[in-house]
Amino acid sequence: MSYFKLMLLSLLFSHSLFALTLESDGSDLPAIVSVKWLQEHSNESRIVLVDLRTEDAYNKEHIENSVNIPALKSLFDKKFFMPKLDYIQKLLSNAGIDSHSLVIAYDDGGFIFAARFYWILEVLGHNNVALLDVGYGNWDKGSLALSNKPSKISPKEFIPRVDSSKVQTKLHTLLAIGEKTIIDGRKVDAYEGRESSAKRYGHIPTAQNYACTQNYQVTASGNKMRDLQELKSLYKDLPKNKEIILYCDGGAEAALNYIVLKELGYKASVYDGSWLEWGNDNSVPVENPSQK
Repeated sequence: MSYFKLMLLSLLFSHSLFALTLESDGSDLPAIVSVKWLQEHSNESRIVLVDLRTEDAYNKEHIENSVNIPALKSLFDKKFFMPKLDYIQKLLSNAGIDSHSLVIAYDDGGFIFAARFYWILEVLGHNNVALLDVGYGNWDKGSLALSNKPSKISPKEFIPRVDSSKVQTKLHTLLAIGEKTIIDGRKVDAYEGRESSAKRYGHIPTAQNYACTQNYQVTASGNKMRDLQELKSLYKDLPKNKEIILYCDGGAEAALNYIVLKELGYKASVYDGSWLEWGNDNSVPVENPSQK
């Protein structure tokens, strides 16, 4: 991930003096918010609602005043890494996000694209971001104002302050084998080597499988994030005295695990290259249970 190293160096030199003059807003948001929370804070001028669904879905209907950032087009480069810094900075600025914004992200209920957006904001030093706990439309009729007209957004200046502790490279992950906790957020068939998005099959050695789909429940009306107490039980066997590195196929499923673990008090980071990088590199080891 040499591009990311260059991004960090560029940021440190070009923004270091400016960043010193900025004051952090702290964390004014819980990591996961409900529709009720959104209703109660609807008059908060700092809130920026971000719709991570496709442009077609957004144009058909969206939460009123939300801005559309189509996830697949916006949050990944051609190799499924985080896009370059100047691109993301412009994207967020045009969405009306600055250091004072309270950002609420939602998607269609897979949660992984909203989570990817959440994680990117945190990597860029913006901690006032939350995930809506239901997929689009999974609320009582009339609970939220909806629209099919584009929202009028006033561009602002987003100033990134990269937090490199939240992102890991292939080398960091390789060195973490046997030293740190590694979590694979893919489904069981991918973890066990029966299917793969890369040329090789299996998982990173010592990685444990916690599929990101365990973080939410499927209901008749749509998907909803599980209660934190229920999730606390799910992750109870993970040590809190070890750093946790998360990965998946392309960095989105891992981001959902990241949000939950962060809210539960774990120190986690995401290996951005994930299996698409690792599984296509013959120089790094894999463990494939399906071949045993």
